[in-house]
Amino acid sequence: MSGHDSHHQAKGHDHCHHESKTDADGEFDQVPPGHTGPVYTCPMHPQVRQPNPGSCPICGMGLELESGNMAEEGPNLELVDFTRRFWGGAILTLPLLILTMGPFVGLSGVRDIFGERTTLWIEMALGTPVVLWCGWPFLVRGWNSFRTINLNMFSLIAMGISSAWAFSIVAVAWPEVFPDGFRNADGHVGVYFEAAAVIVTLVLLGQVMELRAREGTGKAIRALLDLAAKTARVIGPDGQEHEIALEDVEIGARIRVRPGEKIPVDGVVLDGRSSVDESMITGEPVPVEKTPGDPLTGATINGTGSFIMEATRVGADTMLSQIVDMVSKAQRSRAPIQKYADMVAGYFVPGVIGIAALAFVGWAVWGPNPALSYALISAVAVLIIACPCALGLATPMSIMTATGRGAQLGVLIKNAEALERFEKIDTLIVDKTGTLTEGKPRLVAVLPEDGFDEADVLRLAATLEKGSEHPLAEAIVRGAEEKSVALTEATDFEAVTGKGVKGSIAGQSVALGNAKMLHDLGIDGGSVSEVANTRRDEGETVMFVIVDGRLGGLISVADPVKESTPAALQALHELGFRIIMATGDNERTATAVAAKLGIDEIRADVLPEDKARIIRDLQAAGKKVAMAGDGVNDAPALAQADVGIAMGTGADVAIESAGITLVKGNLDGIVRARRLAQSTMNNIRQNLFFALIYNAAGVPVAAGVLFPFFGILISPMFAAFAMSASSISVVLNSLRLRSAKI
Repeated sequence: MSGHDSHHQAKGHDHCHHESKTDADGEFDQVPPGHTGPVYTCPMHPQVRQPNPGSCPICGMGLELESGNMAEEGPNLELVDFTRRFWGGAILTLPLLILTMGPFVGLSGVRDIFGERTTLWIEMALGTPVVLWCGWPFLVRGWNSFRTINLNMFSLIAMGISSAWAFSIVAVAWPEVFPDGFRNADGHVGVYFEAAAVIVTLVLLGQVMELRAREGTGKAIRALLDLAAKTARVIGPDGQEHEIALEDVEIGARIRVRPGEKIPVDGVVLDGRSSVDESMITGEPVPVEKTPGDPLTGATINGTGSFIMEATRVGADTMLSQIVDMVSKAQRSRAPIQKYADMVAGYFVPGVIGIAALAFVGWAVWGPNPALSYALISAVAVLIIACPCALGLATPMSIMTATGRGAQLGVLIKNAEALERFEKIDTLIVDKTGTLTEGKPRLVAVLPEDGFDEADVLRLAATLEKGSEHPLAEAIVRGAEEKSVALTEATDFEAVTGKGVKGSIAGQSVALGNAKMLHDLGIDGGSVSEVANTRRDEGETVMFVIVDGRLGGLISVADPVKESTPAALQALHELGFRIIMATGDNERTATAVAAKLGIDEIRADVLPEDKARIIRDLQAAGKKVAMAGDGVNDAPALAQADVGIAMGTGADVAIESAGITLVKGNLDGIVRARRLAQSTMNNIRQNLFFALIYNAAGVPVAAGVLFPFFGILISPMFAAFAMSASSISVVLNSLRLRSAKI
């Protein structure tokens, strides 16, 4: 690695592909054990890791920082360096073009001023620094590609410019060594300093424009990082308030948040109330009411109230930091469709070198005079125009743009594969509680049997459920508190999975559960079962209270459907999903909810472990299945699904198992994720089409196929311009995703 080349590739990228190489023996991972500093990696080949900046040994691309917070690292050193080299090249190439092209545009006197020999030496003086200094990074990467037999775009660029330059040096210094096949009518040997210089300058221009556009894809991460507050007002033990830097906030700190301020870290409200704008995290515009005990997310914006909060997650553990980390990992992940691009590029570079050699031979044998000069021009043009850089950029540019866009909409993509798979999903399994409904059930009715009164049945049920975190249990306890029913203590508490709970209260054995629990205890529901069924048909969840072996009464709880659910379900149907609702509720309740919402199919009385089995059965029938869930118990099903969707309001383990995380647990997020997946995959296909069609069309024209018929032969300079244009078209097409309607 040269001194010139090694210091400037901190974060930018060049591009281009080679067939994917695995790193089973760790040859590309050069980070020593225990290394704590920055680690640089290749966006195309994550197995390449090293402690210093440089270029990828496989594809020649500039390495970038592996950590997600790369956006804080200051200017892009590679962009700065390449910009400097570009301007140096442009300043030297302009007079060189005037000298060589002057006679063709009526400035024939320019060469006469100095005389032919002197002019050639001036051309050499102007062109050599452009090739050897401005183009040095390309030459080094090209040499490395041949040394390691990882052929890539730099192999072609280096061959093209070095052959044109070396030929011209010999032609100026030792013209007598050339046979007549190289000489024009005046007996001079043609030189190609201007072609080599223009190629270098145009490739640098393409790289600079592309690096700038790539900076744009990092904007999403930078925008996320900019959301964070810079300081926090911490209340000390003495009650005094101090403004401290965000990184100095510790867990458990008490922080005052004033009206209009950003919430500094994740935490809970201790005292006071306000409404908080969470739109930058959730994509939802309506402010959320916060009262003591409610959770807060760092970087969201406080409304008009003031409150004191306690910090629960700081630094890298906050939701915002995790989102930034997730987005940056996703931006560097590879979509399966990339394998095709890799495969094509792997065969492409050796194929192009072969075509360039054939073009040289063909022109040398059958071309007009000076035949060997024509042969050299066409071979160099083939090498330059065929650079598969656009092919290497096609997928990663779209993925980087899409994952950044998703983060701004509250849709976090774990990796490119999840995005690609989600486009093909045809079946969506959703949980009822918390996904379709608000997940905050309310007590609707207490119906005591003869010999029991309402307050007594509610007291026994609420006492039994007091320690449980289940949403239905919380609804019963909250209902008892609202009716001012005093709760006592339960002993011998036991939860029976999928059926209910049991325990002893003041010497009475009490059970609360569903029809399965009744059946297990050998109790006949009789007419009460009819009442229960009627309520279930209204979408309520009914539980039986059993006291000392007798039926004490019914408790009915309902979980209201979210306002956003009906419209989201309609949109999901329009996007091609068949929707299955899986719920632990009994069939009647589930059917009632499904009928109201127009759900295609229900699976009722489902235990958590059944969900993964249901997904397996659907997959065996040829369905592509996505599953949306939020609980710890959903993790196996999320992992089994083709794409798991974690409702971000849920458990960390669910988020870990999922391919897509919705920051806010609404179905709207699934609609956005589907549209994002469709837009991204269409964008990638367009990019691959641009790249492949362009290369397929450009190579034969550069080789001279049209010359016998139309007299058309592409000069290496035009080839360099066309190559840069193809990369830029791919970059610009990818950036359209930033404004796609999602």
